[in-house]
Parts: sequence; structure tokens; C-alpha cells
Amino acid sequence: MFFASAAPSALLMGFLFVLPTIFFSCTLVSAIPFSELIYPNFTGSYLQFIDASGAFLLSRNGTYKAAICNPDAQQINFYLCVVHVASNAMIWSANRNQPFSEAGNIYLTSKGITIVNGTGNEVWSALPNQSSVNALLLSEMGNLVLVDRANVSLWESFHNPTDTIVIGQHLPVGTSLFSAVSASDLSTGDYQLGLTSSDAILQWNGQTYWKLSMDTRAYTVSGYMVEFMTINRTGLYLFGSNGSVVIQVALVSADFQIAKLDASGKFTVSSFSNGKWNREFLGPSDSCRLPFVCGRIGQCSDNSASNTPSCSCPSNFHLSSPNSNTCAPIDGSFALFSACNSSNNGSQVNSSAASYLTIGYGYDYFSNDFSQQLNYGLNLSVCQEVCSGDCSCFGVFYENSSGSCYKIENKLGSVILSTNSENDLLGYIKVVAAASTNFNGNNNSGDQSQKLPVVALILLPAAACCGLIAIGFVWLRRRRISKLGEVKLGQPNSPSSEELDAFHIPGLPRRFDYKELEVATDNFKTHIGSGGFGAVYKGILPDKTVVAVKKITNLGIQGKRDFCTEIAVIGNIHHVNLVKLKGFCAQGRARLLVYEYMNRGSLDRILFGTGPVLEWQERFNIALGTARGLAYLHSGCEQKIIHCDIKPENILLHDQFQAKISDFGLSKLLSPEQSSLFTTMRGTRGYLAPEWLTNSAISEKTDVYSFGMVLLELVSGRKNCLLRTQSHSLEDDSSGSHSSSSSGSGLVYFPLFALEMHEQGKYLELADPRLENRVTSQEVERMIRVALCCAHEEPSLRPNMVAVVGMLEGRIPFCQPRVESLNFLRFYGRRFTEASVIGEENGSNNAILYSQANAFLTSAAGGSYRAVSYMSSQQVSGPR
Repeated sequence: MFFASAAPSALLMGFLFVLPTIFFSCTLVSAIPFSELIYPNFTGSYLQFIDASGAFLLSRNGTYKAAICNPDAQQINFYLCVVHVASNAMIWSANRNQPFSEAGNIYLTSKGITIVNGTGNEVWSALPNQSSVNALLLSEMGNLVLVDRANVSLWESFHNPTDTIVIGQHLPVGTSLFSAVSASDLSTGDYQLGLTSSDAILQWNGQTYWKLSMDTRAYTVSGYMVEFMTINRTGLYLFGSNGSVVIQVALVSADFQIAKLDASGKFTVSSFSNGKWNREFLGPSDSCRLPFVCGRIGQCSDNSASNTPSCSCPSNFHLSSPNSNTCAPIDGSFALFSACNSSNNGSQVNSSAASYLTIGYGYDYFSNDFSQQLNYGLNLSVCQEVCSGDCSCFGVFYENSSGSCYKIENKLGSVILSTNSENDLLGYIKVVAAASTNFNGNNNSGDQSQKLPVVALILLPAAACCGLIAIGFVWLRRRRISKLGEVKLGQPNSPSSEELDAFHIPGLPRRFDYKELEVATDNFKTHIGSGGFGAVYKGILPDKTVVAVKKITNLGIQGKRDFCTEIAVIGNIHHVNLVKLKGFCAQGRARLLVYEYMNRGSLDRILFGTGPVLEWQERFNIALGTARGLAYLHSGCEQKIIHCDIKPENILLHDQFQAKISDFGLSKLLSPEQSSLFTTMRGTRGYLAPEWLTNSAISEKTDVYSFGMVLLELVSGRKNCLLRTQSHSLEDDSSGSHSSSSSGSGLVYFPLFALEMHEQGKYLELADPRLENRVTSQEVERMIRVALCCAHEEPSLRPNMVAVVGMLEGRIPFCQPRVESLNFLRFYGRRFTEASVIGEENGSNNAILYSQANAFLTSAAGGSYRAVSYMSSQQVSGPR
């Protein structure tokens, strides 16, 4: 064994046993450290070995030393430790959780090692009971070992690691590294590196935030079960049975390598050569993935310029104090939730009474990639209810596309400002009502706190009367101003706007002045679009940001406060697939919305235009992005929003054809006098769900139907009402409709044609011919099946948008369209054909035919469809 050659000379041993008091009788006299071994009846203190930097034992070649250390040269906490001499790196400490003062002592006896503090109380010990201790040895690998007379190991520091392992040391499954609190406080911190049967993982308060196998430099060699982790001159390894490598990380060759879990939670492998450190490996490589890098609720964003994380507070939160690393609710009536069985200003926290503050969209949390989602397809309210009933839950992250719910458990860390365009998580932090402050500043107010001075009993009623008079005066004055303002109500800067400017609604996006937007748009010069609510203009703000400014002209007479309240709702909705509202203007009757500018315009211009054809993958990505945006509106917001007008014109495209839904939420801005126009205003012919036409209840499933119609148009590259030949072949005409070269051409309702081709399994007949065989039948089938399921007549049979996202992503099985709920398309198709025949008899051209048929279809459905909508399939479709 490696202990055999370690015995010192007999002369030296006799000297040590005979004259121990010569060395240790006076703590002011420094001592020389021993080499490799010391024996029982040894006593040492920091002051004895101060000239040797606290070292009392050196390894054979002086590579390592056992010493009494005071990290960071502080004179408070002292530890028994092992140090690499050349680099001065501490690789192990004994009493990390119970430091002693410089007056403490270390004792080596036949029972083992004991450390006592200045008052004589034991703070740490290693007392193996197998047999008597013969010596304490420090090996050349840095292992501190208690051995018996046969040089058999009784206890080793390598078997009791702290935060570091070195070359030759094994970290077996069941053993962990724990970080220190700081460089000067070696107490056990919150971070842990442990081993599972297949990986090495980092955890913070029991929550995983990194795995070795995730790193791009980690190479998985085999599938054996992991037994231990080790490090050598050229690599970091996870070993399995029979010496098989499970995972390997190659390193630059060096004689001294250490793997350390530092106080911040980073796992690093570093080498030391030529007097300097070189970092060979780091996990996680993204500092924002460290759980507490920005403190509690701190927002971490990557600062690529300095390669360091940038910390701030998310929306609805601010620093609790200038020197604090904790963010607190801006609204002082709320406080962050405290764990159950803890006190909050002396009162027990009730988890079931919790509320939630959103941190907005676009955030992630370190544990979301590793947490088991609560369930699939939950709505937001259920997700929050699960957290409210859990004492260990501090908040939730809700995934809109799948309805998955992830809990923030055990302890609340930092949040990550995500750069992932696919991220559709929305974070909610649990808060409780802040404890009220006792007026008297104590809890022993007794009856005095409930008694009022006599003078107060006289003054309070008088003050109340004065207040009522003042309120009445203000009300009369505002009413007078309001009536005066009605004369010039159409002007942005009317007197009524001055009166309405005297309020503030928290959560509003940026507020623009009308003149400011007038300048930005060059007096509304560049018209880029229009819709049911008004015209859209291109603008450039002073900071060179390009925006789209919408002048709302069909809003009706609506109070400014109501308008701003709705804008506050829309302005707090953030999703990668929704056009972002940057600001608004509300002066007099002027109502303007400022949106981010979408440089590729609307989907209809690209899909139905004469420019380059959209490739199939681009179409699929647009469909998926739109579905995710709708899923968020329906189930990811605090308040459900039904769009009511999903169509290609309201799907805008940005770089890389990223789809973003526009005009969401604006239906909430309709005034009461416009309610009779709701159907006409919020629906578009060709995308109207049957319930619009039959005066049935409107729900989010109305948007699902419209989305199905858009899917059909994405597949075909055509509007859903188009022209065809007798052989069903379809050709474009210059108007954006599609015509036939045959004299027997007529209008066809494309959704019905899609249903017929689905029944016959001829999916490629439905694909845009401009794709020229660059799409497979299976790809078209997937989209068509989803589209037809969305188009079911009964809203209850349509999938919700979360399920649609899952089907498009391939995470859940595709639904099977139910023909009995699609037979209404045959009625629509027959009405459409009738309109076609009437138009042709009147000599109408294709564009007029298209318009007439569409109008006839809508009016006919609104009048007679109700009478036939629940007939049998044979009655509706006729013989087949």
C-alpha cells in the first residue's frame, strides 16, 4: 500500500514522544510543519504554525499541506483544511459548518482527530471505531488519511468531500459536493453536485438546474449505470461498472486539475500551470441559468458585450432597497409569499389566500427544463389553484401552447429574460396581502386604541361635511367643462381632454402625444393598411424605431378612462406570436395605437400575391405560430380574449416569416351603441363560424373555426371561394381568385372541395400547385385533418387551440374529422354554386362572381341555414 514507505526515523519518533511540550508549551513560538505523517498525542493551534501559514503537515514532496486556515485573511473563522501549495487552492475543509477562533486547538489521539474551540467545546471530529489510530497521513494526492498500525485506512478526507475533487479522487453515487456560502464563509451553501444512475446534476435547494450530459463538450460513451465521477490529467469522467466510461469531457492535459462547485453555483474544472489558473470547463455555461444569480425575483439577461449577466427587476417589481438583491412588488399592498410555517410580521401566512402578480411574457426559470409538469392541457386558473394550495409553491410558469404548468418550489430564485423565440411561458409570482401596521406601534394598545379624543368626535363630522361639499363642487365643475368640451370633441386637444388627463392607470404602455405621432408619421403620409377599426400608417419615432400607427376611426363615443383600461389589458399581453403594443394616444376623441412594425406585411399579400411562393415549411411555421398566439389569447392570459376576426389580413409577418396576430383584444373597445354591428364588424366573410350566422353563443371556438379556414388557405395558396374547371383542376387568375381555362368553369367552395378530397384520400389535389411537388401527401394530410377538425359545425367538437398546437407539433395524435359535423359545408357549397350560376347568367366577370357568391352565401346562411342545419346528412348533401 502507499502508506508503507511513510514511517519517519525512529530517532525522530522518540524525540516527538519524549519532548512534546518543547514544541507546544508556548503558542507564541512557531513550529515547523511535519512531513507526511503525525502521530497521536499531537496538539496544534493556528498561532503555533502562523509562520508556516498555519501548515502543520506537508505531503512527501510538499505538493499539499494540512493547515489551519482563515480564508480571505479574515480573523474570525478558522478551519482545518488541505491546501494545494503552489496555487494556494483549498481542496478540502473539515469543520466547514463549525469554524473555531484562533484560540481553538486540533488534537490527534488514538481515537482520531478532534477540534475544540477557544472555550474547550468540541466543534468537529473524525473518530473511527474500527481500531486505534496510529498516524495521520497526508498523501501526495491531497488525501488526509487516518491509518492503523497495519497502514489500513480508517478514515479519509477523499471519502468526505466538501466542494472540490482533485486528480485521483472518486465521487461515488450517494456522495455530493456542496458549495460554500462565500470565499470567507465555508459553511454549506445552497448548491449541490450529485450523481444519478446516468448523469451528474447540479441542484439548488433540491431543484435541478444543470446536467453534465446537456453540455456540448460532454460525450456519452455508453449506457452503463454510473458508479462514480473522477478527474485525471486529460478529462472528467463518469464511470460505470467494470471500469466502463459512461460520459467523458476531454480537457487540456495538466498535472494539476481540480473540479469545484463554487459559491455561486458554477461547476468548474480548472488547471494550474506556470503560476496561473486556466478554466477548462464550466457548467452551466450560461450564467443566467444559475438559480440565484440576480437574487430573489431578479431578472437576468445576457450581456454579450461583457460576457456577464445583467440584473434588474421584472415588470410589477422593484428593488426592495438600494443595496438589496431582492425584488419586491411595486404595489406596496402585496408582499412576496413566505413558506408555510414561517411568520410574516408575526402572522401566519395563509397559502390559500394568495394572489398572483405576473412578470409578463418572455421569461424562463432555471428549473422548468427539469421539473415534471403538473399536467397537460390545464388552464391557467387551475394551474394557479394547484400552487395556491401548496405551501412549498412560490409561483407558476404556464406554457400556453401545451397548457403545461410548472411550479416554483422550495425557494424563489432569479428569472431569466428568454431570447428563445419559441418561448411561450408566462410567469406568475405568488403574493399575499402585506401585513397592516399597528397605528400605535405596539400590540398592547388595549382599550386606548379604540377610544377617540372628544375633540375628534366633534371635528370628524365637520370634516366629512366639508368633504362632501368639496366633492359636489368638483363634480359640478367637471360637468360644466365636459359640456363645453363637447363643442370641440373631435379635436385632439379639446378642453375635455385636459379634464381627462388628470388620472393615471397603472400598467399602461407608453403614452404618446397626438402631435408626436403626427410628426412620426409625417402627418399620416404613408398608408400601409386598413381594417375594421381604421387605417394604419408607417411611422418613425425619434429613436429611429419604426412603428405602425393605427388611427381608430370606428370606436364611437367612449370614455377615455374605459379606453385606457382596455389598453392596459392589451398592453400587458406579451407573446412572441402577437404583435406588440408599444403605446397609445388618447386626446379628445383621437384614439391611436402604436404597434411594432412588421416588415413583411400581412399574410394575405404574400400568400395570394404574385411575389415569391411561400415554401411548405414557411407555411407550416406560420400556421404553428398563429396557433400558439391564439392558444395564448384563449388560455394564457389572465383575462380570456376572443379575437373574433382571424384571417390572413390580421396575421402579420416579421423576419424569417415569423407570424404575429394583430388586432387582438380590440373587440373589447366597442361601445354599447355598436353592439348591433358586432357580427358585421368582427367577422369576415369566408371565415365566419356557423354560430355567428345563427345567433348562437360566441366562444373561443369561434376563433378555432376561423383558424381552420386560414389553414385551408395556407395549404392551397388560394382564397376559400374560388373558380375551378369541370375536372376540379384549379388555375390562378389575375385578380387573386382562381379561374379555369375551360368554358365549363364555375365557382367552388374550397372547404367543401377539401372535405371531398379528404374522403377520397387525394390530399395532393389540395396543395398549392406552385409548390411543384415540394410537399408530400402526408404533410398536406396533417394540415387538412387539423383544418377540418377546426371547422366542425358544433363548437364542442372543435379542438381548443392548445390541442391544435399539440397536433401540429406532433406531441398529441391528430384528430379524425367527423363528417356528420361537416355536412353543413355541402349546404354552403350548394348555395355558392347557385350564386355562381346566377352570376354567369348575368354576364358577371370573375371578380364580381366572387363577391356576389360570397355575399349570397352569407345572407343565405343567415336566413335559411338555421332551418336545415340539423337535417340528416342525406337531406343536406343529397344522394351521393
